[in-house]
Amino acid sequence: MAANTGEPTHEAAGGVAMEIPWVSMIGSVAGISTTGAFLPQVIRTWRTRSTRDISLSMFLLTVFGLLLWLIYGIAVNDWPLIVADAVSLILAVTILALKLRHG
Repeated sequence: MAANTGEPTHEAAGGVAMEIPWVSMIGSVAGISTTGAFLPQVIRTWRTRSTRDISLSMFLLTVFGLLLWLIYGIAVNDWPLIVADAVSLILAVTILALKLRHG
């Protein structure tokens, strides 16, 4: 039994399921974009140690949501989702830790 790649499939001749690679590409670009969006904030917060303008409630909710997405990705064995959410979670937790430490 093949692992679930999260790819939509269509039936080819003979009833063989074929993956649609462009869908994986869109998912990969989306994962890189949304994960990378945390990086500028991590870098700025790390350098300045200023977290005054960062919403604690927003980052608590973000970390909770990313944790749930990671659990979901593991449950459905979707590696692009797992990797993107694991990296996003690490970055968001870093920002949250800096917020808690520096107020």
